[in-house]
Amino acid sequence: MIAEMWPAGSVPPNPILRPGYRLDFAEAFNGPALDRRKWLPYHLPHWSSRRQAAARYRFAKGSVVLEIDDGQQPWCPEFDGTVRASSLQTGVYSGPVDSADGQARCNPDSRVREPQDRQRLYVPRYGYFEMRAKAAASRLNQVGLWLVGFGDRPERSGRICVCEISGGFAGTRSTRIGYGVHAAGDPALADAWFTDFVPIDATEFHIYAAEWTPRHVDVFVDDRLLRRIPQSPAYPMQVMLGIYERPDAPAGPLNRQPGYPKTFTIDYFRGYQPLAGYGRRRPAPAEE
Repeated sequence: MIAEMWPAGSVPPNPILRPGYRLDFAEAFNGPALDRRKWLPYHLPHWSSRRQAAARYRFAKGSVVLEIDDGQQPWCPEFDGTVRASSLQTGVYSGPVDSADGQARCNPDSRVREPQDRQRLYVPRYGYFEMRAKAAASRLNQVGLWLVGFGDRPERSGRICVCEISGGFAGTRSTRIGYGVHAAGDPALADAWFTDFVPIDATEFHIYAAEWTPRHVDVFVDDRLLRRIPQSPAYPMQVMLGIYERPDAPAGPLNRQPGYPKTFTIDYFRGYQPLAGYGRRRPAPAEE
């Protein structure tokens, strides 16, 4: 448990201007339609198809609401079983049909079923990335924000998890937040996964962020540093944010099963680049 107490209720948005940084990407999700110059409304469609992996979403009160519907079909039954997904991403890449050449393989046996033209809508290398969002309070659901290697070379496959929240661990007084770095085929990285119980109600709006530098990744909740991870993917990565329903979701202390749709509400996502490089970053946190 993180000892420091957070304020109760929703946390207000941060100012859009961030000292020492240049705003590189801003999405306020004001609708009425998704900006297709920024987002692809599919979850890794090369392992399935754009139709099968299409996101369910709507706009409400200046936010996008990603949804899992009652009758929604699994996004990739061949390689990911009965998992359902509604996800947005800022790039896509795959090789030809029946190849294993594609982003974020969900299964070692995954093969391309619908080839995708290469699209790099927003694929940054390093920066500060921030989302204001509220999670689903349902045991089978997970929500998250990831930076995922574009994957145009096999070793460019590492991942940074800014936050992953399982509904079975999202309480009104405390929420377990997963985050870290996954090697996922990058020989220069090692898996470093962490979970912290943070004294927030993640079904209210909170701010989840990561600063990705050439040397380390710092992870934040509501502008408070959770941890410095002393390694870093060294290639461009795309943004992925979504809600998933997993029958094998980890059992937590909360067994809520509210009705459909299950929702992940995102108020905004922003990406920043530092004005003067990464030479004057904050010092490493003290050992816990």
